Amino acid sequence: MAISDDLPILERKLGELITRYDQYFIGYEKREPLPLLAEVEKLVKRYASTPINNTMYKHKYTMLVARLNTYREYWNRIVRMIDEGRYSRDKFISDLHQRQRSAGVAVGSEKIVSGRPQADLELDRLLLELRNARKECNLPNESITRELIAATIEKQKPLIAAKLGTDNIAFRVVVEDGKPKLKAGIKK
Repeated sequence: MAISDDLPILERKLGELITRYDQYFIGYEKREPLPLLAEVEKLVKRYASTPINNTMYKHKYTMLVARLNTYREYWNRIVRMIDEGRYSRDKFISDLHQRQRSAGVAVGSEKIVSGRPQADLELDRLLLELRNARKECNLPNESITRELIAATIEKQKPLIAAKLGTDNIAFRVVVEDGKPKLKAGIKK
């Protein structure tokens, strides 16, 4: 194949490789996409020692190689951090799994984690998310308390349950028109 045919293939495979590495780093893919990396490197090496006379193709090839090299350094750094146990997302997920395995004990219909009911942990999560959202919107946080959120949820829960037709409700924080709000939906 000529370089005019290989460059679109290289660009497509490089884009796919970037996506697959991102999926690997967030835990969606279980293995590093090394076979695809080898295919991309093989395409790059094919034209490394061959002179490219067309300026447009030469520029495109150089840009793709530069992008590959930049991403390769980034990927190697992240893989090294994962191996050393310093990668924050990986560390967070492993800590979460560790806590769930060691402290999670089902009691009746309510789950207790670290000696606290799941509802308390949910309130703490909502409080933290709401305070962070208000901080990002440059709004004051002093008036937001755990009790205020609990009272708001208890007040709205019967209305929302009647509207949705289920008691299985989950709350989340969203920002609409620059104002953080609690939104309810069916728990999945």
